Parts: sequence; C-alpha cells; structure tokens
Amino acid sequence: MTMSKPVDIELLAPARDAEIAIAAIDHGADAVYMGASHHGARADATNSIDDVRRACDHAHRFGAKIYATVNTLVYDDELAEVEHLIHELYRSGVDAIIVQDLGLLRLDLPPITLHASTQCDLRTPEKARFLEALGFSQLVMARELTINEIAAIRKVTSVPLEAFVHGALCVSYSGRCAISQVLKGRSANRGECAQLCRLPYDLVDGQGHVLVEGKHLLSLRDMAQHDRLEQMMAAGVSSFKIEGRLKDMAYVKNVVAYYRRAIDKVIGRHPDHYRRASSGTVELAFSPDIKKSFNRGFTHYFLDERRPTDGSAMASIDTPKSQGEYLGRALRCSGNRLTIETRAVLANGDGLSYTDSQGQFSGARVNRALDHGTVLLRERADIPRGTRIYRTADKAFNDLLAKSSATRTIAVDAELRYTGDMLILTLDDERGNRVTHSVDCELQAAAKPQSERQLAELGKLGGTIYRLREAQVPGDIFIPASLLARLRRETVELLDRTHAITRPVEKRRPEDKSVPSPTAELTPADNVANRCAEQLYRDHGVKEIAPALEVGAPVTSSTPLMHTRYCLRRQLGACLKGKNADRLPRDLYLKTGTTLLKVTCNCKTCEMTLTMPKCLKD
Repeated sequence: MTMSKPVDIELLAPARDAEIAIAAIDHGADAVYMGASHHGARADATNSIDDVRRACDHAHRFGAKIYATVNTLVYDDELAEVEHLIHELYRSGVDAIIVQDLGLLRLDLPPITLHASTQCDLRTPEKARFLEALGFSQLVMARELTINEIAAIRKVTSVPLEAFVHGALCVSYSGRCAISQVLKGRSANRGECAQLCRLPYDLVDGQGHVLVEGKHLLSLRDMAQHDRLEQMMAAGVSSFKIEGRLKDMAYVKNVVAYYRRAIDKVIGRHPDHYRRASSGTVELAFSPDIKKSFNRGFTHYFLDERRPTDGSAMASIDTPKSQGEYLGRALRCSGNRLTIETRAVLANGDGLSYTDSQGQFSGARVNRALDHGTVLLRERADIPRGTRIYRTADKAFNDLLAKSSATRTIAVDAELRYTGDMLILTLDDERGNRVTHSVDCELQAAAKPQSERQLAELGKLGGTIYRLREAQVPGDIFIPASLLARLRRETVELLDRTHAITRPVEKRRPEDKSVPSPTAELTPADNVANRCAEQLYRDHGVKEIAPALEVGAPVTSSTPLMHTRYCLRRQLGACLKGKNADRLPRDLYLKTGTTLLKVTCNCKTCEMTLTMPKCLKD
C-alpha cells in the first residue's frame, strides 16, 4: 500500500512592514501576509513594491512565502489601478494574492496564485466548493467555525484550508460588518474600520431603562488555539494564521516563535502525516510566551461547540485594552508601595493592570522593584487586598525582543575532494539542492593531519543563512586557507543561485464556470461593488444582485450592521432558550452617545444581528 504524502503545515504570520516580515521568517514563519501600497484591508499597513520584494527575497531563501493582501472592495474606477498593482506584485516575487472582491478574477491578471480572504465569508461547504471552483488555491475560513464545521468543509474541497489561530477577534462575521461604514463613513471592507465594537455601550430596554452601564459589550477576547492545533490539523486545517498586521515587531516575534514550537511538537508526533512547509532551524534568544504580548485574555471562541453553554469567556466587557500576564493577587497596598503574591520576577519599568474597587480597568507603572513581589509604583494607588494583578509590559522580556532575538539557518552537508589537480566542493542542503564547484590547483601532501583545520574553514558560514551539518574532507592534503575560503564562498553563491532558479512557483488554478453560485440572490452584504464582480456572479447563475452599501445600497431599519455568532444574551446569562431568559427583557438595545442599535437574537441559527431602529419609545 502506497503511503500518502505528508501534508505541508504552514505557520502564517502578519507583517506591517518588510522589517517585521523578515523577523517573522527568522522566528519560524512558513509564510507572511503583508499589504502593498493600497487596497490591503489595513490602511495603516502599506508597503512599497521594493519593500515587498525585499521580504520575498528573504523568505524564498528558506522556502517560505509572501502573500500580498489586496483584500478590499474595489470600485469601478479603481479596477485598472488594482490590475496594475497585481502585475507589479507578481514581478516582485509575491507567491499569492489574498482577495476579497471576486471582481478581480475578471481582470487581466498574471498567472499568480489567488487565496480567498476571510472577508469572503466562508462558513459552509457550499461556499467552499464555489470558491475552489473559481480557482482559489487556498481558502481562509471564518473564525467562528467549529472543528466539525471545518471537517465538513474539508470533505468537499481539495485545496489547503487556512484558519485563524491567534489574535484579535472581529465580533461580526468578516466581510459582513457594516457598522463603521454606516455610522462613520469608514468601510471595514475598504480597510478603514473605526473599531466601534471596542467602544463602551449601555444596554437598555425598549423604554430606555439602563440595564448594563458603560461596558464593552461587543469587545471579544483574543483567540488562542495553541492547545487545539492537533485537532485542527486532523479536521483539515493546514495553514495556521496569526492575526495582527498592525502589531509591532515584538508581538510578531514572540507569537510566531511560540506557535512555531507548538506546531513543531504536533508534527514531531505525526511525522508520517505532517511536515513543515518551509526549511531551516530557528534558534531563539528568549523563551516565547503569548501571555507577555498584547492580549485581552484568551478564548477558543466557537472551535469546540456551535452553541456554547457558557459564553462568559468570549468577551472582555470591562476593557478592550491588553490584560497581559496574570501575576497574582495583591497582599497589601499603601501609598505607592504594592506587594503581590507572585513568583514572577518584577523589574523597574514593568506595566501593571488591575480592576479597581469601582470596576474600572486601571494601570500602574513600576518605578522600582524590590524583593518578594514588592514594588514601588510611580504614583499612589488604592488597590484592595485580593485584587488580581496582571503585567501588561514585561520590561526585561521586551528588552530581549528589542535586540536580535533569533537566527534561522539552512543545514548543509559538504564533501571536499582533491582529484587530478582539481579541488572539488559539493554542497547538499536540507532544501534538496545539490551543487558542485571546483578550482584548478596543485596541492601537496600534508606534513600533519589537516582535517580539523579544513572543517573549521568550511564551517565559516557567518554572513550566510547556512550551517555546516556534516562534512568529509581530505585531511592528508595541505590546502591554503585562502584557496579553501574562496572555494567555499563561490560554492555557497552557486547554492544560492541554484535555489533561486529551481524554487517551485505555484500558478493560478483554472476557473470552473459550470459550478453555480450557492446563493441565487445577492444582498448588499455580499459586497458586489463593481461591474466585474457582478459579471462573475452572473457567469455562475446569479440573477438578482443588490449592490454593496459602499456603492449606494440604501440603509434601512432592517439592514444588518453586524451579523454575529456571538450573542449578548448568552454572554450575560440570559439565553432565550435557557432557564434564565427572563433576566433580561425581550427588547434590547445598545446605546453609545446618541447612537442606538437594536439587538435581535435568532435562536434558530443561534446568531445575533444589530440594526438601527426607527425610534426608541419614550
């Protein structure tokens, strides 16, 4: 019986710029996604073509990849500009384009691989089959899916499935959030999200009575699936995506390194089933810990069950700010002197956080760290005994990450021979490359053994990405150090060129126009914003197409501003299908300033929508 080929498992990292992209690769990423100069779904994370090319050059040396995000809606008058951009990205060496607007598939594109963005709202097997038929080579699934739902999608698809594994969560289904567009004129589908989900809201009833005051009721905790990787792989996920294209260098270094170790452990347990998607060994100068980077507390979200009975861990309603690393409880606080029951080593400059006696999230900075969990704060604080204390900034840890904190190398084996007045060096690397280079010379037998000196000279690979693993040398021949250094240098350069020339490049898959759209009628939430997108859907059998809100669809009291699997009633312990449904009245609204949003819970689908009501009763 023929064994199937192991599945390539990809760790996909975010990058705001080329420097972070390079650091992500060095810390273990198999691929990086980053924005180009425009249309990248993060208006504050753009990069020049030269910077994208620089990131590609570095990634490709390790067999890693760079994916460019062109994942916003595109207007008719921008189609030619976006077409030109994709051609530039293709020439720069980008391995794939991440796409939201399906109209791009009707442009005159180079044969570059296309990935379906999470904004394509992939939640069902039917949608997955359709996107694969369109020619996408990788499908990014919605964050809200369970293990069983992922497995159902895997059964009907053959291309790699990508899933978010860590980072901030959008409360709405991606691609189906219109609240920023409607209330602020800033479209999330155009990279301009105003993050209204992170604001404090009052929960009020139909008469305007305040039921919950000033809480961040739509602000979710951060996703962390590090302990679910093996289940996700078994269900069919092969690309694990870290969220965070606006995050800083330290965040990306730490989180990528953490997940690199976690994924490698799973691969190590199942080497016949899985393998790394890129090459190289990473050596770290620090011990990664996701609790030390920005986080709002962690949740598995819906991965384990479709209708969780306890939604309390999903939201961070007290604050949208970073919670950080739990240290312990306060033992005593007097003035600016605080003692914490903790085993952690604190340092001058650490940032602390806690919830005060009024229920408000507060922060403090350590001015001086003393012994046994005692610190002197920069300002006086009133922290009751028993208060949970967190560290939001670990000065010593951040100082490590501010330096060069990782090296990634390719293992290479060498064979050095002297035959017929030719000194010959053959290099074999872990990527599968083999090169042989020689120089003419007349050498003499050595008066004493030379193996140790020759091995040392061959191992001088500083300034390259290579690390000598094994070597065979003619220890009985005297080889001048300058000659051997020249041969080593020229052979390494040949190895670099060989890898660059022979590196496999995936091409765009063909479209199957016989596959119908899973939806016969499109609403504004389907985000048709240009003539090319309309034509694509008509080519696949769609008859009725309403335009996207961004291009003029009217907003009514029934227009969903948010469509979510997260439910406020469940979060607050008042699920309509539970015994405590009467904890809250049926009619609920969210209020911030003069803005009022109607909360509608659909118990049949276990989903929630937010709309703008016509009025609120006096």
